[in-house]
Amino acid sequence: MDAVPALRSRYDREIGRLAIPALGALVAEPLFLATDTALVGHLGATPLAALGLAGTVLQTAVGLLIFLAYATTPAVARRLGAGDEKGALQAGIDGIWLALGVGLALAVVGSLAADAVVGWFGADAAVATAASGYLRVAVWGLPPMLVVIAATGLFRGLQDTRTPLVIAVAGFGANALLNAALIYGAGWGLIGSAVGTALAQLGMAIACVVIAAQHARRVGLGLRPGRGGVLASASAGGWLFLRTLSLRVALVGTVVAATAHGTTALAATQVLFTLFSTVALALDALAIAGQAMIGHALGSSDEARARAILRRLIELSVAGGLALGILLAAVSPVIGRVFTNDPGVLAAIPGGVLALALGLPIGGAVFALDGILIGAGDGRYLALAGVLNLIVVVPLLVAVTVLPLDAVGAVVGVQLAFQVGYMLARLATLGWRIRRGAWVRLGHA
Repeated sequence: MDAVPALRSRYDREIGRLAIPALGALVAEPLFLATDTALVGHLGATPLAALGLAGTVLQTAVGLLIFLAYATTPAVARRLGAGDEKGALQAGIDGIWLALGVGLALAVVGSLAADAVVGWFGADAAVATAASGYLRVAVWGLPPMLVVIAATGLFRGLQDTRTPLVIAVAGFGANALLNAALIYGAGWGLIGSAVGTALAQLGMAIACVVIAAQHARRVGLGLRPGRGGVLASASAGGWLFLRTLSLRVALVGTVVAATAHGTTALAATQVLFTLFSTVALALDALAIAGQAMIGHALGSSDEARARAILRRLIELSVAGGLALGILLAAVSPVIGRVFTNDPGVLAAIPGGVLALALGLPIGGAVFALDGILIGAGDGRYLALAGVLNLIVVVPLLVAVTVLPLDAVGAVVGVQLAFQVGYMLARLATLGWRIRRGAWVRLGHA
């Protein structure tokens, strides 16, 4: 397969129309974390490690609830493909209300339980104290962030990935300015990062709700939630919640494994997973296009179109992963200096970056297959496959945890376990489902 396939599919234009704006939005979203990491990293290793712990907790909460977008996108796209635009919009609005309720509950619980949650990681006292303080403030950004996620699912289902891009870019710019002003200008340090990010997330949520309301008015639909619709959104996302739970268990396991080897290994792992979010998840742009296009094709009962989209997305995703892996490997000796000036952390980063680069082509295929099955509404299989994947990765991470490794060896071991071992397991389980064809279900439901 060529590194960059020729434009030979009649679906390339549609894939590009959806994937290119989605790529911008997906890169902008983890840049929130990248900006925080870069700004906080220059405060020292302890604040950077604290951000790693608190950020893992927040990303776990948001990641577990990504079904608010992933369940909404195919539901909206299927209804749109079947010609029911009003029903498509109602599904999206119900998802937004569900997101707001869940987010408020999480904020209250998170602010009260911050010390206990951070304590699970076993970090030293200074890191744990700083992480708890950050988390108590940052959890209040969860309600608006979840509203943004649900609204993004609505927009994607409507075959619109440009609106999420505009909102994400504006939010990233606001986040960078607020964090710089509050961390250094106001002298708030790590807490300034939490406040700045939460304020940026609130502004994004307001923009999403205003645009969703404009769509609703266009078809004569109100913004009041339908009780049955909210419950249906929660039910439809249940399997995707379990699927995402397995992903988050694997990610949290990497943090636990790194923490066992000290602050330096934990800080370097935080940098590496910031890179992973920024680079590897950019491949998810093709998966986002797949969710919307596959849902629409199946809703309009066009199986041939769905299968052609599948083949092309896999080709493009593997090629993209290979290209990004080569780029990361080339910059591995110097990329750490963007995030920190701590000598120990800098020494631990290059080997981990090479392990990350090795896994990116596998990750590209995995993201594409995952997006296709989400778009098909195959959440039950994704949840069950997630359990099988954990059976592979958990023993690998346990081995990294207990082996007598230095910081460099621990960082490389964590990345190999996750980026190679775990991704190969996901590739096997998702590929098996695609080959069997049980994911193809045509029509409105």
